[in-house]
Amino acid sequence: MCGIVGYIGDEQATPLLLNGLKRLEYRGYDSAGIAVLDDGKISVAKAEGRLANLAATANIRGNIGIGHTRWATHGGPEVRNAHPHLSKSGRFAIVHNGIIENYKELKYFLELRGFEFVSDTDSEVIAHLIDFYYVGDVITALIKAACRLKGSYALGVICSDEPKLYAVKKDSPLVVGLCEKSTFIASDMQALTDKTRNFYIMDNGEIAVIGKDARILNMNGEPIKKSVYHAVWDNAVAQKQGYAHFMLKEIHEQPQAIKRTLDAHMNSSLDFLDGINSIHIIGCGSAYHAALMGKYIIESLTGIRVNADIASEFRYRNPIIRGDDLLLAISQSGETADTIGALKIGAGRCKSACIVNVPESTLTHISSPMYTLAGPEVAVATTKGFTTQLLNLYIIAMNLLRRLGDDRYKLLEREIYSLPSLVSKTLALEPQMQQLGVRIAPHDYAFFIGRGADYAAAKESALKLKEISYVHADCYPAGELKHGTISLIEKGSIVVAIATDRALLDKTVSNIIEVKARGAFVIGISCFDLSNVCDVTVNIPRATFVSPLLATVVCQMLSYYTASARGCDIDKPRNLAKSVTVE
Repeated sequence: MCGIVGYIGDEQATPLLLNGLKRLEYRGYDSAGIAVLDDGKISVAKAEGRLANLAATANIRGNIGIGHTRWATHGGPEVRNAHPHLSKSGRFAIVHNGIIENYKELKYFLELRGFEFVSDTDSEVIAHLIDFYYVGDVITALIKAACRLKGSYALGVICSDEPKLYAVKKDSPLVVGLCEKSTFIASDMQALTDKTRNFYIMDNGEIAVIGKDARILNMNGEPIKKSVYHAVWDNAVAQKQGYAHFMLKEIHEQPQAIKRTLDAHMNSSLDFLDGINSIHIIGCGSAYHAALMGKYIIESLTGIRVNADIASEFRYRNPIIRGDDLLLAISQSGETADTIGALKIGAGRCKSACIVNVPESTLTHISSPMYTLAGPEVAVATTKGFTTQLLNLYIIAMNLLRRLGDDRYKLLEREIYSLPSLVSKTLALEPQMQQLGVRIAPHDYAFFIGRGADYAAAKESALKLKEISYVHADCYPAGELKHGTISLIEKGSIVVAIATDRALLDKTVSNIIEVKARGAFVIGISCFDLSNVCDVTVNIPRATFVSPLLATVVCQMLSYYTASARGCDIDKPRNLAKSVTVE
């Protein structure tokens, strides 16, 4: 979940490293640091907290360097735990994204041989291990060290003996950015799209050796021929363009993101759906909530059995998978460690596909990709990434209905085509959501309820509120309130009720009346009239199938304005990072 960057070229490295780290800060912002090589000497600068603290003090000269922005795993967010880490001799500096599972064993091995540790991290062992194996050949030392590491790693390495930049990859994302007179490495392309659009996408077990040119080697030290990937993302998406926060900008970009995605897939054949009998949809966080909503949508419309699972649970419970099943993974980054691990369980046992936003990411190499064309998402809390994931699930449902000869696919198709307009109309509710955000802001607790697909929408909405405003938001199936949860409701409790399903409306209204009777302040989100049972009703556009998606857009705005009223750091909520690339 950390971000790494590296540079070699004719320019001063420090400003380029800081710029790359700024564009990677969504991956972690507990601390940051850089190491720069100049005339055979490595100089290091580190700072606790946000990147601005490092930028204010870093003044290192040199044309080769590596940088790191950290999301703390092993060891607290302190300067001594910040990367880069130096080896005992000072000859090597490394930055690392990933988890070294056997670091305690390696640390003990190195301590017996006189190596001293100054941090609490698992990463520091890498610098010392490379130093231990170094006898004049950096590549050999890297290979020997990598062969002893268990876990995941994307490494940037510099050595005081050689004016080169090195990178090593296993199960954590890493790219090499190719410029005419310089070369970069980074955790993802987004860090470098203002410098280049041409990349090597590194695969597991590859080493990049970058001097005057960039060579890619395997773990035997043999050269590998790599194809250059050309990124087409517009660099303007990485700018706020007048919005107060990236999250608000990305909320408003949803009609365009949805339009691009439906244009790409509405006429696709989706061959991975051929001959399937049941579907397992897996994801983490918001992607899991998309999976859960997909379960309700696909199962209720098509009669095909659908399971929705949290990827971190699915991969460790010995799931039942049959040959005519489809294993469908959802991940914005395509690099979510638990989702990748879960998808690999189905390898060779069933069909596999993924819904993913990032081309050439790990998931796209191990399954059939169905892209969301949301473009880069900078805010940690997903918005357009989530709704385009849902859109692809609606398209899958439509495609399955068509294969089954069910004419309802035409109704669903018509509604999907209207989604950009429906979302635009939903965004017009922003002034009301700003007022409600101010109303919720003084509260430390909130409850979300819903039934069916509305329950899945409520789960995503509760997550959105808690992750950026720090309001303790819990979600419950509305029918479960009487089984214990209603004991938490008292006078003034905030309850957000999502009720868009006509067939379940009366049941949900009964649950609203129950919490109202115990003094709750109820905000109803519906395309039906709930004014007689709710304190406030948010009337979303009328739709048959996609109303739960529209409800989540409303709640994105509600969460944003609640967090704004509470003075929270909306784009960079505490303790979180955008891409969870470690378990």
